Amino acid sequence: MKIIAKFISIIFHPLIITTYVLILLMAFNPYIFGAQQEKERVILVLLVFFSTFLIPGIAVALMKFIGLVDSFDMPDAKQRIMPYIACGIFYLWMFINIVHNPDIPFIFSAFVLGATVALFIAFIINIFSKISLHAVGAGGLVGIVVLILASNYSSGMLIDFPLFGTYELNVAAILMIVLILAGLIGSARLILKAHELKDIFSGFFLGFCTQFLAFIILFQWLN
Repeated sequence: MKIIAKFISIIFHPLIITTYVLILLMAFNPYIFGAQQEKERVILVLLVFFSTFLIPGIAVALMKFIGLVDSFDMPDAKQRIMPYIACGIFYLWMFINIVHNPDIPFIFSAFVLGATVALFIAFIINIFSKISLHAVGAGGLVGIVVLILASNYSSGMLIDFPLFGTYELNVAAILMIVLILAGLIGSARLILKAHELKDIFSGFFLGFCTQFLAFIILFQWLN
């Protein structure tokens, strides 16, 4: 079980959720990305992956190399301070660069803003309690799918199964899948004894609510 839990924790690392959301939006409705061709969308995914996962990951690795953190799990809340600040700055930089880009849909800009706000709030909470960033990412993922469903950005997505043909999954079905994933992520962190139950619930609540907060703030700002 611990091996499975570790695997889930790795593939659903909170920093890679932003890349997953971008891919999910492209699968839902590629037309909201303006005139971008498939090659340009691939480049966009790579840029987001590098900016919100790989480069922050390298920054944390350098912190470990120079002794600012003992391990990537960072069990000590104090050792999470610098990684929180570094990741928050990278996410803020990403938001600033995409918010006025006409080829980037509003819903994705809102998600990045929500993730940025969640990171900085988690940084403050981390001073008093060890909140789960995995749960924050899972909550943000659920929140953005709810917003997609409520905002009518898409009615669903097509999935091609080689042996069974092409099927359409509506957004409600995707929401159910994402909720199950969120449960698996939280369970994995508990199995690994990385967090207590209160850390999971508070992280999920933070990630979920900041998506709605960011959506409202950005909508008011741009309109």
